[in-house]
Amino acid sequence: MESETAGSIEREARYAFQDIKTYADTEWLANNRKRYRQVFDEGEVSYIYVELSLVNKAFELEDWDVTVELKCFRSDKRSKEICNLVLQRKIAASSSVAYIREGWGNKKVGLFWKPGAYLWEAWIDGKKVGTRYFYIQSSGQRPVEIPGDYLELKSVRLYEASIEDQLEEERMYLKELDFSETKYVYVEVEFENQLPDLSWHLELITRFFNESRELKGQVVKLMKIDPDQETIRLSVGWGTSTKGSWREGNYTAELIFMDRLIATVHIPFGLDHEPGFPLVWLPGEKEAKILGSPKPNEEGLAAVLAKLDNLVGLDQVKRSVREHALYMEFLRLREKRGFVERDQVQMHAVFKGNPGTGKTTVAGMMGAIYFQLGLLSKGHVHSVDRADLVGEYIGQTAPKVRHALDQARGGVLLIDEAYALARTNDDAKDFGREVIEMLVKEMSDGPGDLAVIAAGYPAEMDHFVASNPGLRSRFKIVLDFQDYQPADLQKIAALAATHMEVQPTEEATRLINQVIVRSYRDRDRTFGNARYVYDLIEKCKIQLGLRIMRSEEAEGLPVDKLRAITAEDVLLATHLVANGTVRLPVDEELLAEALHELDGLVGLPTIKQEIHDLVLLIKFELSRAEASRDPFSMHTIFIGNPGTGKTTIARILAKVYKALGLLERGHVIETDRAGLVAGFVGQTAIKTAERIEEAKGGVLFIDEAYSLTQPGSGRAGDFGDEAIQTLLKRMEDQRGQFFVFVAGYPDNMEVFLKANPGLKSRFDRTLVFPDYTEQELLEIAQNIIREQGYSLDPEASLLVEEWVTKLHQRRDRYFGNARTIRQLLDELIKAHRTALARDFGSGTPLDEHIISGSTVLQVQLQEDRSAWSKSGIGFKKN
Repeated sequence: MESETAGSIEREARYAFQDIKTYADTEWLANNRKRYRQVFDEGEVSYIYVELSLVNKAFELEDWDVTVELKCFRSDKRSKEICNLVLQRKIAASSSVAYIREGWGNKKVGLFWKPGAYLWEAWIDGKKVGTRYFYIQSSGQRPVEIPGDYLELKSVRLYEASIEDQLEEERMYLKELDFSETKYVYVEVEFENQLPDLSWHLELITRFFNESRELKGQVVKLMKIDPDQETIRLSVGWGTSTKGSWREGNYTAELIFMDRLIATVHIPFGLDHEPGFPLVWLPGEKEAKILGSPKPNEEGLAAVLAKLDNLVGLDQVKRSVREHALYMEFLRLREKRGFVERDQVQMHAVFKGNPGTGKTTVAGMMGAIYFQLGLLSKGHVHSVDRADLVGEYIGQTAPKVRHALDQARGGVLLIDEAYALARTNDDAKDFGREVIEMLVKEMSDGPGDLAVIAAGYPAEMDHFVASNPGLRSRFKIVLDFQDYQPADLQKIAALAATHMEVQPTEEATRLINQVIVRSYRDRDRTFGNARYVYDLIEKCKIQLGLRIMRSEEAEGLPVDKLRAITAEDVLLATHLVANGTVRLPVDEELLAEALHELDGLVGLPTIKQEIHDLVLLIKFELSRAEASRDPFSMHTIFIGNPGTGKTTIARILAKVYKALGLLERGHVIETDRAGLVAGFVGQTAIKTAERIEEAKGGVLFIDEAYSLTQPGSGRAGDFGDEAIQTLLKRMEDQRGQFFVFVAGYPDNMEVFLKANPGLKSRFDRTLVFPDYTEQELLEIAQNIIREQGYSLDPEASLLVEEWVTKLHQRRDRYFGNARTIRQLLDELIKAHRTALARDFGSGTPLDEHIISGSTVLQVQLQEDRSAWSKSGIGFKKN
């Protein structure tokens, strides 16, 4: 039986690959381990060793022999082999894991290994079983000091999180952790890069130990440090996905770099999370200390109070906050002199005021003041509302409140619209009451390090405070935020403009001030105050940007033009034009430019006349005192074959409508079926709405619109009808805010308009684009050649005329009209340029600007061959 087992082992693999590691120190450690790492400094190493570990499948059965090849390469110079070590080893039956180790280098430190990326490969029986990369780098110092030549530890913090870690702004830093609640402990470290001009690798090994110095776990983090990266910040964590893996007592975490101990972090576990920062022992120092904890100071308090004084308006609020800060300083002075304050320091407050009156800004300053006074450990603001605190079902509310409190711990919990937690009706199923009760408990006997500020409308906040007897006694500080006066709002507008780096002109400033005064007089309790003003200036900046980018000289404009907000920008930003409150005067210069461009087009006499008549009609309507914008719905159908000028006319019409004041921007968004229709249910409406939003203030031009109702569109999976329904609704709901132009072939467009009863009624006019005549096509050809800076010699002119005639005579319904002419002339000009290049340097060079008849004949011949070479049904002509 024993021999059968041995035989089977001989026929099958006796091993399984376990790992391959590198190290530089041969010191023997417990459990047959070494001081493994992947990053080395060239000034500290002589040999680099590789360790191959194999699981012995013949454990306790038999000894066996193995031949191993260990190869080392420069990974950035793969063709260069550093060494190839062939090793014969006997694997003992008594070893469950076999270790095969060897090294390469020179006994003199710093002589053999040079900076670069390397790799070891392990081969058995001609098969590669494992690879391990390692990195040699240099700090440039001799002798090298590790870690000092590479990095300096600046900050160490602890926090608790799940396996997915936490965003930095969500972390609550702790000096003690709750052993029963903690899943993962994270150590956040920050280093100052001592080699900011170099690219190098940081390999940080973090080992977690329990109170008995038993290894809890180890994390190895390898990261590349780029040049100019002055600060290095990373987090490493250890734990399990369930609670209960930690015990009450003192744990530690050791931070190791290149076999050197950087620091030992104290991680105490107790009964509760305690905000703060951990003690850190540094090598060579007798006492532990806190690294990176922000420290309050008198200068910081003075700076916060100075910022408070610089706020516009809010005189009573600023006075109350400053007096409160002075009283807190008084209490701190008494504490230094030995007085014992029996009552808890009052930090919780109620802010009453309408939106945009500075409540959030002042809350942030309160947090900063409390931090500078040493009352809060962080001083940040965590904002929440009812939705963040109240659950939908029994048992959901308490965890949400605890989470919010944990996020705010060390700073301010700002509850916006706090009155929503105390509804006026006696609804037993409303869980807002539960939130209030938890807040009262937190403010009464919670762990502290927290200020709660409840904010909202004045009358509602009075009801909120009265809804629970405990609230009034906890909220001792009540601040009333009055609406800003118009003069204050105008100052805020100037500050907003400076902040956004824009400068309204004198007329624009006058208009902005008028808009602010009118809005103030018409305000209700929802008036946005400073928020409204910032939004107003931002909208003006957006209109400035749109106006600049529509200009052909955008790139070359001076800096002052890029920041100057005009009166037109203000009018468009406030939507006074679109709402009919204010109408921009007709831009006669732009209108004349657009009509001149229209009249300069070849052909289209009927289209031109219709547009001129339309301009006269609109100007007549606008001249009337009570003229309304409503009659001017300019949705238009463009019917015509390809290349008949539909897109060009669409762009000119958009410019005309802008000049007449009917469109704010006058831009054209060109799209087709692919731009409107998606492949899944519900996505088409979204996609169509996005195109409409892009077209706001301008024209949405839908080419080949008939494809939205192509045959079979009613079948499952085709969503063209959904796009049409979305379009029709927005055309009606947002009448006058954008115009829709649809274009396509005559027969197809007739089918399109009959496909939906609402389509035809939404379009106010139809423009029919006839095919160009032979003479018009010839004129278009001559214009194209002239615009490109060329002319035709007599022979070429005659040949082009004959060519155009032939094309016109052979045309069908798919004939491209001007588009076809342009494509052929592009080929002609390209052939002329090729001839110029071929003739360059000859004794009799060609005239660069005159196209010859021979070039026309050459292109005609190529086009004829191309036409014959197209595949089709039947026999090809010989």
